[in-house]
Amino acid sequence: MIAIIDYGMGNLRSVEKALASLGAEVVVTADPTLIKNAAGVVLPGVGAFGDAMANLERLGFVAAIRDYVATGRPFLGICLGMQLLFSSSDEHGFHTGLDLIPGHVRYFAGDYKIPHIGWNDMTVLQPEHPVLHGVATGDYVYWVHSLVVEPAERSVLLATTTYHREVAGIVGQDNVFGMQFHPEKSSRVGLQLLSNFVQLVREGVRA
Repeated sequence: MIAIIDYGMGNLRSVEKALASLGAEVVVTADPTLIKNAAGVVLPGVGAFGDAMANLERLGFVAAIRDYVATGRPFLGICLGMQLLFSSSDEHGFHTGLDLIPGHVRYFAGDYKIPHIGWNDMTVLQPEHPVLHGVATGDYVYWVHSLVVEPAERSVLLATTTYHREVAGIVGQDNVFGMQFHPEKSSRVGLQLLSNFVQLVREGVRA
């Protein structure tokens, strides 16, 4: 079973439908105790970093997520959910994150259109990684974001894009993964990426 965390800030139904279409058993839950027995967990997200962390804390998910990740089972953050995996963010002031992967989230800076929105291609940095099975450099996915993740270590970058600067697209550290774009809105490539995550869940092992 894959649990999708409902903390009031996410495109839950589109993620749920995408995973279900891949044959996964999916439950959307606002109960942190339910993720204890999940084989995989997904943290989606749309909105502000600080509000998201406040909601997760209020509902009891912060401790539950950290306990879950410590078991080695697969965990995926999508869009804002990926940013929340990191240590901190500058969005509307300084906020601490889940700190599952060291790094910081900051605004795009420059005289160009923000947010980064629409279809953009990826550069695959670690083609042998199981999350990237069937995905190649040049494949397009759908982005909507105004902030960019800067990991403390480049080794966690699995794929990037370019929008006036290098942008972290997919990250991975042990059993924790993040996708800055929306795989559930990214057609074949997005479904392939979600299918790869589902396969990791079925295997029940770290990547």
